[in-house]
Amino acid sequence: MTKLNAHDRRAHHLALLVAATFFMEYLDTTVVATALPQMATSFHVGPNDLSFGMAAYMLALAVFIPVSGWIADRFGARTVFGGAIGVFTIASILCGLSNGVETFTGARLLQGIGGAMMVPVGRMIVVRNTDKSRLMQAISTITWPAIFAPVVGPPLGGFITDVASWRWIFLLNVPFGIAAIVCVIMLVKNERDPAHRGLDVVGFVLSGASLICLMYGTELASRESTGLAWPLALMAAGLLVGVVSFRHARHHAHPLIDYALLKVPTFSVTVVSGTLSRIGINAVPYLMPLMFQIGFGLSAFNSGLLLLVSAIGNFGMKALTTPIMQRFGFRPTCLISVGGAGIATLACGWMDPGVLLIWTLVVVFVYGAMRSLLFSTLATLAYVDIEKPRMGAASTLWSAAQQMTIGMGIAFGALALRGATWFHNGHGGPAHPHTVVEFRWAFVVCGILTLLSLPGYLRMARNAGHAVTRGTDAAK
Repeated sequence: MTKLNAHDRRAHHLALLVAATFFMEYLDTTVVATALPQMATSFHVGPNDLSFGMAAYMLALAVFIPVSGWIADRFGARTVFGGAIGVFTIASILCGLSNGVETFTGARLLQGIGGAMMVPVGRMIVVRNTDKSRLMQAISTITWPAIFAPVVGPPLGGFITDVASWRWIFLLNVPFGIAAIVCVIMLVKNERDPAHRGLDVVGFVLSGASLICLMYGTELASRESTGLAWPLALMAAGLLVGVVSFRHARHHAHPLIDYALLKVPTFSVTVVSGTLSRIGINAVPYLMPLMFQIGFGLSAFNSGLLLLVSAIGNFGMKALTTPIMQRFGFRPTCLISVGGAGIATLACGWMDPGVLLIWTLVVVFVYGAMRSLLFSTLATLAYVDIEKPRMGAASTLWSAAQQMTIGMGIAFGALALRGATWFHNGHGGPAHPHTVVEFRWAFVVCGILTLLSLPGYLRMARNAGHAVTRGTDAAK
């Protein structure tokens, strides 16, 4: 094993610190859903009454992720990253102590502001302080929380809720948050942009409005109790405002979101083709537990055990991701992982209670492994050709796209299932519980969407990111 110099050792410690904070944020996002029934009982309301409290977190992300890079450049990376962890931790305490829908919604809104600053600024700190020769290892380290947390979160949330109380889901963040702040003070330099660019207020308003409409629209679309007209109208409005935001940025000297980064081929493919891939792939964690419980009739616990096989695939692939990228390069790795994830998603539709258990285990494992490989590859590819001064802007745009596709993946899965039910149920006949056949066609649609992103990766240069995969420092 090569001995690390002082600079590389510090970069490695930074990656571990950022990964730990990411895991805290991503895990908190995913565990809450399982605690909703108990929280509703505590607040003396129905579970649906908590929906706005859940949406408040997402909407805060939509507004503040685009401005996070500017704030970090203006006030310093250490100040903003440490402050974001502090805000997230304080908000976690308020969530755990809340006794009503209003106080919980306010606390989740504050928590979303902390999360919006924490994730993109943390990623920016890592990519700015890591040489290109070690970028793959660093990105692999900070990517695993986003891959692992959505899988382990629901069963963990259920366990905490059953053995203790839903309040501990939030209160357990406190010691981790305090430890992280101490590490930030010790490790992170307070780097800032000496140019002191002014805030693009119009861009801030436009990007926030666009992301709010898109993310809230997709969240509404995922609810079976909601009609489709209002969610689709919101998403259409979000796209329209997004076009206006794009046109504004093209004519602004220092836009809040630098869309000019899309002219960099390797960055563009991660945002454009990567968005299509992630929507299809992110629909699976929504559909799979529903199929196991509703279609197969399994208990929540047994369903969680099957989902843990996906987590094993995620973790197992994590150790192989860097060697695979170094051996084959970015283009073949993207093609293999997208193709594998698409085929595994299609195969999910042919899982059945009557088939051998080993078939289900293999399909779930392969899906987890290919998902891990693709997400880690895209997260690295996004930065291979970005100059250090533009890392902050790249992190902002990448984080916004990544966050958006999480909600859109869930919404697409829900819409695919609703469409399959509509066709299977005689084009709008009486409602009935979802059947295995309906889940099958929902998985087929999601698998096809994933495979439709393949042409974008095929157009990549064969030597894309060559300097990074061969271990040379392209920054020198």
